[in-house]
Amino acid sequence: MSTRTEQIMYVNTPEFARHAERIAEVTDATSRLNVLPFGDTEGRSELLSVVFGGRLPASVTIYPPFHTEHGLNTTFGENVFVNQGCTFMDKGGVHIGDSVMIGPKVSLITGGHPLPTTERREYLSFAPITLEDDVWVGAAAVITQGVTVGAGA
Repeated sequence: MSTRTEQIMYVNTPEFARHAERIAEVTDATSRLNVLPFGDTEGRSELLSVVFGGRLPASVTIYPPFHTEHGLNTTFGENVFVNQGCTFMDKGGVHIGDSVMIGPKVSLITGGHPLPTTERREYLSFAPITLEDDVWVGAAAVITQGVTVGAGA
């Protein structure tokens, strides 16, 4: 099932400049996250709170390496597991329900460029991704903007 609520962000705007600043901030935090010793759970928690704009629920587990460009538009339910090597491009919004399992190297990509070559560098388009409760996303899956994965899938 697909539900698109598309947003547009033009490249040569103050909004895009703020987005680029956030990308730099989050890339710095995730690059530090991804080199921590695995046992440094407190360090991981602190860096993930920078990435996501606050502490995650205690029942959410994210194994590094992990990458995102924004972080602030991802919400987590309870009992969520995110395996190694995942990428969440969440500017358009990523909503993860309860008891979701996300396999290694999964990509959740909420943004894209227009198809016509004359417009590709002019703007970005975004639409949310929703993973409803009890979803399992298998290894190396790619889910793109505007997709909802129904409960129990």
